[in-house]
Amino acid sequence: MNVTEPSTLRTLAGELGLNVSTVSRIINAEPGTESKWASPETIRRVHELASTRGYTRNPHAASLRTSRSDLIGVIVPRLQDYVLATIYEGIDAAAEARGRMTVVANSLDDPTRQRSRTESLLARRADGLIFGDAHIDSPFLDKLAARGVPLTLVSRRKAGHVSVTCDDVTGGRLAASHLISTGRRRFAVIAGAQYASTTVDRVAGFLEALEEHGIGGSDVDVYYTGFDAPAGQRAVAELMAAPVRPEAVFAVNDFAAIGAIGALQKLGVAVPDDIAVVGYNDTPIAEAVSLTTVRSPMVEMGRLGFEKLLLLLDKEVVKSERLPPELIVRSTA
Repeated sequence: MNVTEPSTLRTLAGELGLNVSTVSRIINAEPGTESKWASPETIRRVHELASTRGYTRNPHAASLRTSRSDLIGVIVPRLQDYVLATIYEGIDAAAEARGRMTVVANSLDDPTRQRSRTESLLARRADGLIFGDAHIDSPFLDKLAARGVPLTLVSRRKAGHVSVTCDDVTGGRLAASHLISTGRRRFAVIAGAQYASTTVDRVAGFLEALEEHGIGGSDVDVYYTGFDAPAGQRAVAELMAAPVRPEAVFAVNDFAAIGAIGALQKLGVAVPDDIAVVGYNDTPIAEAVSLTTVRSPMVEMGRLGFEKLLLLLDKEVVKSERLPPELIVRSTA
Protein backbone atom coordinates (compact mmCIF):
# COMPACT_ATOMS: atom_id res chain seq x y z
CA MET A 1 0.00 0.00 0.00
CA ASN A 2 1.43 3.37 -1.00
CA VAL A 3 1.25 6.11 1.58
CA THR A 4 1.55 9.65 0.26
CA GLU A 5 4.09 11.64 2.21
CA PRO A 6 2.69 14.89 3.58
CA SER A 7 3.79 18.00 1.74
CA THR A 8 6.34 20.24 3.40
CA LEU A 9 7.66 23.68 2.65
CA ARG A 10 10.71 22.01 1.13
CA THR A 11 8.70 19.78 -1.22
CA LEU A 12 6.50 22.70 -2.28
CA ALA A 13 9.57 24.84 -2.95
CA GLY A 14 11.10 22.01 -5.01
CA GLU A 15 8.06 21.67 -7.21
CA LEU A 16 7.83 25.41 -7.72
CA GLY A 17 11.54 25.95 -8.26
CA LEU A 18 11.65 28.51 -5.47
CA ASN A 19 13.74 29.05 -2.36
CA VAL A 20 12.25 27.44 0.77
CA SER A 21 12.44 30.73 2.66
CA THR A 22 10.39 32.48 -0.04
CA VAL A 23 7.64 29.88 0.13
CA SER A 24 7.68 30.02 3.93
CA ARG A 25 7.34 33.80 4.00
CA ILE A 26 4.42 33.75 1.57
CA ILE A 27 2.49 31.04 3.41
CA ASN A 28 3.18 32.37 6.90
CA ALA A 29 2.63 36.06 6.08
CA GLU A 30 -0.28 37.86 7.68
CA PRO A 31 -3.16 38.18 5.19
CA GLY A 32 -2.56 41.11 2.85
CA THR A 33 1.19 41.34 3.51
CA GLU A 34 2.43 38.61 1.14
CA SER A 35 3.41 41.18 -1.51
CA LYS A 36 6.45 42.09 0.60
CA TRP A 37 8.01 38.76 -0.36
CA ALA A 38 7.08 37.98 -3.98
CA SER A 39 5.18 39.01 -7.08
CA PRO A 40 1.42 38.44 -7.32
CA GLU A 41 1.99 35.60 -9.81
CA THR A 42 4.42 33.79 -7.49
CA ILE A 43 2.07 34.25 -4.55
CA ARG A 44 -0.77 32.76 -6.59
CA ARG A 45 1.36 29.75 -7.63
CA VAL A 46 2.45 29.07 -4.05
CA HIS A 47 -1.08 29.18 -2.61
CA GLU A 48 -2.54 27.11 -5.45
CA LEU A 49 0.06 24.35 -5.07
CA ALA A 50 -0.27 24.38 -1.28
CA SER A 51 -4.02 23.94 -1.65
CA THR A 52 -3.62 21.18 -4.26
CA ARG A 53 -1.13 19.27 -2.12
CA GLY A 54 -3.18 19.73 1.05
CA TYR A 55 -0.42 21.63 2.82
CA THR A 56 -1.51 23.25 6.08
CA ARG A 57 0.49 25.81 7.98
CA ASN A 58 1.93 24.62 11.28
CA PRO A 59 1.28 27.53 13.66
CA HIS A 60 3.43 26.04 16.42
CA ALA A 61 6.44 25.70 14.15
CA ALA A 62 5.85 29.17 12.78
CA SER A 63 5.75 30.63 16.27
CA LEU A 64 9.06 28.98 17.12
CA ARG A 65 10.65 30.58 14.06
CA THR A 66 9.19 34.02 14.65
CA SER A 67 9.04 34.02 18.47
CA ARG A 68 5.36 34.89 18.08
CA SER A 69 2.37 32.71 18.87
CA ASP A 70 -0.26 34.83 17.05
CA LEU A 71 -2.28 34.56 20.27
CA ILE A 72 -3.71 37.64 21.96
CA GLY A 73 -5.01 37.47 25.51
CA VAL A 74 -8.03 39.53 26.55
CA ILE A 75 -9.06 40.10 30.16
CA VAL A 76 -12.48 41.54 30.98
CA PRO A 77 -14.45 41.93 34.21
CA ARG A 78 -17.28 39.67 33.03
CA LEU A 79 -18.21 38.37 29.60
CA GLN A 80 -21.85 38.34 30.72
CA ASP A 81 -21.55 42.14 30.74
CA TYR A 82 -23.02 43.15 27.38
CA VAL A 83 -20.68 46.11 26.95
CA LEU A 84 -17.49 44.10 27.44
CA ALA A 85 -18.86 41.20 25.39
CA THR A 86 -19.55 43.57 22.51
CA ILE A 87 -16.12 45.17 22.81
CA TYR A 88 -14.63 41.67 22.73
CA GLU A 89 -16.55 40.93 19.52
CA GLY A 90 -14.76 43.90 17.96
CA ILE A 91 -11.40 42.59 19.20
CA ASP A 92 -12.02 39.07 17.94
CA ALA A 93 -13.30 40.17 14.52
CA ALA A 94 -10.20 42.34 14.04
CA ALA A 95 -7.97 39.48 15.16
CA GLU A 96 -9.60 37.05 12.73
CA ALA A 97 -9.09 39.50 9.87
CA ARG A 98 -5.38 39.66 10.73
CA GLY A 99 -4.88 35.91 11.13
CA ARG A 100 -4.64 36.01 14.93
CA MET A 101 -6.41 34.10 17.69
CA THR A 102 -7.82 35.56 20.90
CA VAL A 103 -8.40 33.98 24.29
CA VAL A 104 -10.62 35.78 26.78
CA ALA A 105 -10.59 35.46 30.57
CA ASN A 106 -12.82 36.93 33.27
CA SER A 107 -11.27 38.74 36.22
CA LEU A 108 -14.55 39.62 37.98
CA ASP A 109 -12.83 42.97 38.63
CA ASP A 110 -10.77 41.24 41.32
CA PRO A 111 -7.07 42.26 41.28
CA THR A 112 -5.93 38.80 42.43
CA ARG A 113 -7.85 37.10 39.61
CA GLN A 114 -6.58 39.71 37.16
CA ARG A 115 -2.97 38.83 38.05
CA SER A 116 -3.52 35.07 37.89
CA ARG A 117 -5.36 35.25 34.55
CA THR A 118 -2.60 37.45 33.16
CA GLU A 119 0.15 35.06 34.17
CA SER A 120 -1.80 32.12 32.72
CA LEU A 121 -2.11 33.86 29.36
CA LEU A 122 1.58 34.79 29.34
CA ALA A 123 2.48 31.19 30.21
CA ARG A 124 0.59 30.17 27.06
CA ARG A 125 2.88 32.53 25.10
CA ALA A 126 0.33 35.26 24.34
CA ASP A 127 2.05 37.88 22.17
CA GLY A 128 0.25 40.71 23.95
CA LEU A 129 -2.69 41.50 26.19
CA ILE A 130 -5.81 43.66 26.03
CA PHE A 131 -7.39 44.69 29.33
CA GLY A 132 -10.99 45.76 29.77
CA ASP A 133 -10.75 45.74 33.57
CA ALA A 134 -8.12 48.39 34.33
CA HIS A 135 -8.21 49.90 37.82
CA ILE A 136 -6.98 53.49 37.93
CA ASP A 137 -5.59 53.00 41.45
CA SER A 138 -3.70 49.73 40.82
CA PRO A 139 0.04 49.52 39.97
CA PHE A 140 -0.33 46.08 38.36
CA LEU A 141 -0.42 47.26 34.74
CA ASP A 142 2.57 49.54 35.38
CA LYS A 143 4.59 46.57 36.66
CA LEU A 144 3.46 44.45 33.73
CA ALA A 145 4.56 47.08 31.20
CA ALA A 146 7.90 47.40 33.01
CA ARG A 147 8.42 43.67 32.30
CA GLY A 148 8.13 44.47 28.58
CA VAL A 149 4.66 42.96 28.09
CA PRO A 150 2.83 44.72 25.20
CA LEU A 151 -0.65 45.74 26.30
CA THR A 152 -3.53 48.04 25.47
CA LEU A 153 -6.67 48.99 27.38
CA VAL A 154 -10.27 49.15 26.16
CA SER A 155 -13.36 50.66 27.79
CA ARG A 156 -11.33 51.97 30.74
CA ARG A 157 -8.18 54.09 30.69
CA LYS A 158 -5.19 54.32 33.01
CA ALA A 159 -2.47 56.95 32.85
CA GLY A 160 0.72 55.78 31.15
CA HIS A 161 -0.93 53.10 29.00
CA VAL A 162 -2.34 53.07 25.48
CA SER A 163 -6.12 52.92 25.67
CA VAL A 164 -9.18 53.15 23.45
CA THR A 165 -12.21 54.45 25.31
CA CYS A 166 -15.34 56.45 24.78
CA ASP A 167 -14.88 60.13 25.57
CA ASP A 168 -16.71 59.61 28.84
CA VAL A 169 -16.27 63.15 30.14
CA THR A 170 -18.15 64.40 27.10
CA GLY A 171 -20.70 61.63 27.56
CA GLY A 172 -21.41 62.76 31.11
CA ARG A 173 -21.76 66.34 29.91
CA LEU A 174 -24.27 65.26 27.25
CA ALA A 175 -26.43 63.56 29.89
CA ALA A 176 -26.36 66.58 32.19
CA SER A 177 -27.08 69.11 29.43
CA HIS A 178 -30.10 67.13 28.28
CA LEU A 179 -31.56 66.83 31.79
CA ILE A 180 -30.99 70.51 32.47
CA SER A 181 -32.79 71.34 29.20
CA THR A 182 -35.87 69.51 30.54
CA GLY A 183 -35.98 71.80 33.57
CA ARG A 184 -34.54 69.46 36.19
CA ARG A 185 -32.50 71.04 38.96
CA ARG A 186 -31.90 68.30 41.53
CA PHE A 187 -30.02 65.11 40.61
CA ALA A 188 -28.76 61.73 41.69
CA VAL A 189 -25.92 59.82 40.04
CA ILE A 190 -25.62 56.03 40.10
CA ALA A 191 -21.89 56.08 39.66
CA GLY A 192 -20.53 52.53 39.44
CA ALA A 193 -17.18 51.80 41.11
CA GLN A 194 -14.55 54.38 42.05
CA TYR A 195 -11.66 52.28 40.66
CA ALA A 196 -13.00 52.51 37.08
CA SER A 197 -12.24 55.43 34.79
CA THR A 198 -15.72 55.06 33.31
CA THR A 199 -17.10 56.11 36.68
CA VAL A 200 -14.58 58.89 37.25
CA ASP A 201 -14.92 60.44 33.80
CA ARG A 202 -18.68 60.14 33.35
CA VAL A 203 -19.38 61.58 36.78
CA ALA A 204 -16.82 64.35 36.27
CA GLY A 205 -18.37 65.41 32.96
CA PHE A 206 -21.86 65.33 34.47
CA LEU A 207 -20.89 67.48 37.47
CA GLU A 208 -18.90 69.92 35.31
CA ALA A 209 -21.92 70.60 33.11
CA LEU A 210 -24.18 71.06 36.14
CA GLU A 211 -21.74 73.50 37.72
CA GLU A 212 -21.62 75.55 34.52
CA HIS A 213 -25.39 76.00 34.92
CA GLY A 214 -25.09 77.06 38.55
CA ILE A 215 -26.03 73.68 40.03
CA GLY A 216 -23.67 72.78 42.88
CA GLY A 217 -22.86 69.80 45.05
CA SER A 218 -25.76 70.32 47.44
CA ASP A 219 -28.14 69.56 44.57
CA VAL A 220 -26.43 66.30 43.53
CA ASP A 221 -26.14 63.00 45.40
CA VAL A 222 -23.66 60.40 44.10
CA TYR A 223 -24.10 56.68 44.87
CA TYR A 224 -21.21 54.28 44.20
CA THR A 225 -23.31 51.12 44.17
CA GLY A 226 -22.02 49.35 41.02
CA PHE A 227 -22.76 48.86 37.33
CA ASP A 228 -25.56 46.28 37.20
CA ALA A 229 -29.33 46.25 37.74
CA PRO A 230 -29.10 45.40 41.46
CA ALA A 231 -26.79 48.42 41.83
CA GLY A 232 -29.55 50.60 40.42
CA GLN A 233 -32.04 49.10 42.84
CA ARG A 234 -29.74 49.71 45.81
CA ALA A 235 -29.19 53.30 44.76
CA VAL A 236 -32.93 53.92 44.52
CA ALA A 237 -33.43 52.54 48.04
CA GLU A 238 -30.89 55.11 49.28
CA LEU A 239 -32.06 58.10 47.28
CA MET A 240 -35.71 57.54 48.14
CA ALA A 241 -34.75 57.51 51.84
CA ALA A 242 -32.98 60.88 51.52
CA PRO A 243 -34.68 64.02 52.88
CA VAL A 244 -35.07 65.46 49.35
CA ARG A 245 -35.76 63.31 46.31
CA PRO A 246 -34.01 63.97 42.99
CA GLU A 247 -35.82 65.15 39.90
CA ALA A 248 -33.52 63.13 37.64
CA VAL A 249 -31.13 60.18 37.85
CA PHE A 250 -28.02 59.66 35.72
CA ALA A 251 -26.68 56.10 35.76
CA VAL A 252 -23.23 55.46 34.28
CA ASN A 253 -24.44 52.10 32.93
CA ASP A 254 -27.69 51.14 31.16
CA PHE A 255 -28.26 48.13 33.40
CA ALA A 256 -28.01 50.24 36.55
CA ALA A 257 -30.45 52.67 34.95
CA ILE A 258 -32.90 49.87 34.15
CA GLY A 259 -32.60 48.51 37.69
CA ALA A 260 -33.37 52.00 38.98
CA ILE A 261 -36.43 52.34 36.73
CA GLY A 262 -37.80 49.03 37.95
CA ALA A 263 -37.28 50.00 41.59
CA LEU A 264 -38.90 53.42 41.08
CA GLN A 265 -41.92 51.91 39.36
CA LYS A 266 -42.41 49.43 42.22
CA LEU A 267 -42.56 52.43 44.56
CA GLY A 268 -45.19 54.10 42.40
CA VAL A 269 -42.78 56.73 41.05
CA ALA A 270 -43.55 57.68 37.44
CA VAL A 271 -40.64 57.85 34.97
CA PRO A 272 -40.05 60.49 33.63
CA ASP A 273 -42.89 62.58 35.09
CA ASP A 274 -41.72 62.27 38.71
CA ILE A 275 -38.07 61.32 38.15
CA ALA A 276 -36.30 61.22 34.79
CA VAL A 277 -33.63 58.56 34.13
CA VAL A 278 -30.67 58.55 31.73
CA GLY A 279 -28.32 55.61 31.19
CA TYR A 280 -25.04 55.03 29.37
CA ASN A 281 -23.80 52.80 26.49
CA ASP A 282 -27.03 52.27 24.49
CA THR A 283 -27.25 48.50 24.83
CA PRO A 284 -30.09 46.72 22.97
CA ILE A 285 -32.15 46.51 26.15
CA ALA A 286 -32.00 50.30 26.42
CA GLU A 287 -33.89 50.59 23.16
CA ALA A 288 -36.31 47.88 24.25
CA VAL A 289 -37.33 49.84 27.37
CA SER A 290 -37.10 53.24 25.58
CA LEU A 291 -34.27 54.42 27.85
CA THR A 292 -32.64 57.76 27.13
CA THR A 293 -28.94 57.02 27.11
CA VAL A 294 -25.49 57.96 25.87
CA ARG A 295 -24.25 55.70 23.07
CA SER A 296 -20.65 54.51 23.22
CA PRO A 297 -18.94 52.93 20.14
CA MET A 298 -18.33 49.51 21.68
CA VAL A 299 -17.33 47.43 18.64
CA GLU A 300 -15.01 50.15 17.34
CA MET A 301 -13.37 50.35 20.77
CA GLY A 302 -12.46 46.69 20.54
CA ARG A 303 -11.26 46.87 16.95
CA LEU A 304 -8.99 49.83 17.60
CA GLY A 305 -7.71 48.34 20.84
CA PHE A 306 -6.54 45.29 18.89
CA GLU A 307 -5.04 47.31 16.04
CA LYS A 308 -3.07 49.49 18.47
CA LEU A 309 -1.72 46.38 20.18
CA LEU A 310 -0.42 45.08 16.83
CA LEU A 311 1.35 48.40 16.32
CA LEU A 312 2.95 48.06 19.74
CA LEU A 313 4.09 44.55 18.83
CA ASP A 314 5.76 46.07 15.77
CA LYS A 315 7.52 48.65 18.02
CA GLU A 316 5.51 51.54 16.60
CA VAL A 317 4.70 54.69 18.56
CA VAL A 318 1.02 54.47 19.54
CA LYS A 319 -1.29 57.03 21.14
CA SER A 320 -4.46 56.58 23.15
CA GLU A 321 -7.78 57.43 21.55
CA ARG A 322 -11.12 58.62 22.91
CA LEU A 323 -14.11 57.99 20.63
CA PRO A 324 -17.07 60.39 20.50
CA PRO A 325 -20.29 59.51 22.35
CA GLU A 326 -23.82 60.30 21.14
CA LEU A 327 -26.90 61.21 23.13
CA ILE A 328 -29.91 59.01 22.29
CA VAL A 329 -33.14 60.62 23.52
CA ARG A 330 -36.07 58.30 24.20
CA SER A 331 -38.96 58.44 26.65
CA THR A 332 -37.35 58.14 30.11
CA ALA A 333 -35.94 61.66 30.14
